[in-house]
Amino acid sequence: MPAVVIVGAQWGDEGKGKATDLLGERVDYVVKPNGGNNAGHTVVVDGEKFELKLLPAGILSPQVTPVIGNGVVVNLEALFEEIGMLESRGVDTARLRISANAHIVAPYHQTLDKVTERFLGKRAIGTTGRGIGPAYMDKIGRLGIRIQDLFDESILRQKIEGALRQKNELLVKLYNRRSVEIDEIVETLLSYADRLRPMVVDTTLLLNDALDRDEVVLMEGGQATFLDVDHGTYPFVTSSNPTAGGACTGTGVGPTRIDRVIGIVKAYTTRVGAGPFPTELEDKWGEYLQVTGGEVGVNTGRPRRCGWYDALMIRHAVRINGVTDIVLTKLDVLTGIDEVPICTGYEVDGVIHREMPMTQTEFHHATPVYETLPGWDEDLSAARTFDELPENARAYVRRLEELAGCRISAIGVGPDRAATIAVHDLLPAATS
Repeated sequence: MPAVVIVGAQWGDEGKGKATDLLGERVDYVVKPNGGNNAGHTVVVDGEKFELKLLPAGILSPQVTPVIGNGVVVNLEALFEEIGMLESRGVDTARLRISANAHIVAPYHQTLDKVTERFLGKRAIGTTGRGIGPAYMDKIGRLGIRIQDLFDESILRQKIEGALRQKNELLVKLYNRRSVEIDEIVETLLSYADRLRPMVVDTTLLLNDALDRDEVVLMEGGQATFLDVDHGTYPFVTSSNPTAGGACTGTGVGPTRIDRVIGIVKAYTTRVGAGPFPTELEDKWGEYLQVTGGEVGVNTGRPRRCGWYDALMIRHAVRINGVTDIVLTKLDVLTGIDEVPICTGYEVDGVIHREMPMTQTEFHHATPVYETLPGWDEDLSAARTFDELPENARAYVRRLEELAGCRISAIGVGPDRAATIAVHDLLPAATS
């Protein structure tokens, strides 16, 4: 059975967790392939809200095996805090499996993240301060610590000594901070080993064996396309590849086994942190979207920057991810707006662009070119079929579909799991 990938098609916070949870009853494995506890999901089940930061949203579905893949960086303290939160609310977490090859976010990664952002001043990227970037830097620099290293104290100590040799010089001489004690880090990380051991497996083998048994594997990407370190609005990006290609490297599942790539798209645009944002609204409509949409970051608590829908971004995301289906979320938030703008082009130095500009400079200086569709006042929350939407809402969805060059297969009309309109089946026909 082919695998299915879910990716965010904007700057994150599109509602990937809800989409994953929606499919949870029809899949067997839900895998997080990238990111860390900087990539939160909010999922509402029967009116009860769950905020997940590190764990896959599939952990809320009793029959699903949730998996943290090799591409994830794991903050162990955050992991067990989240497990404890779910268990206190009656959620069974015993099925969780974690890749032995996943890297660890050590306490010194968080320290470096925070002091580096302060040091950058006006050039700060706007990270969450959770050590994700420094952990990925160590991974690429071959100074990282992996989950499997916790089960060999000698190897763990050697790796921490190697990682801290340079970092302590930076902390003391550049940032005027105290050095990090090797013994303290070793002791802290080893304290998690016994609790982790039953969860740790060869997840690449686990997932490929599941596919061989015709089970359904859903890969739930963290962050989003325009936060991708290669394809996003660099340098205002994350440190991993939250695109469809990253799902392969972050799980060990080959690209020929992927049948569907589902892009999650909000009916408008939001962004957390710094960086260019052509359709950003700093007026009453930006405030309206922020308040009505409840646009506050799950991890950061920061209000999200809000703007109108950007069709160029979505078309680009469809292209580089190979998106087969779009899930459009938060359509209900646009209710009550008389005229709804859609960005269909950028004006840069007198030139109109109908595709994403090649350079960051052009994108940064882009002025949106809008077309406007009539809005609607009707409540959408009870709609469960496309025909139950008001005509103007249907016209808006059809126009977004046309501009994306990809079918819209589901539409979110409220925060709860049930508040979704299914237009096309999101899973391959053989799994229906």
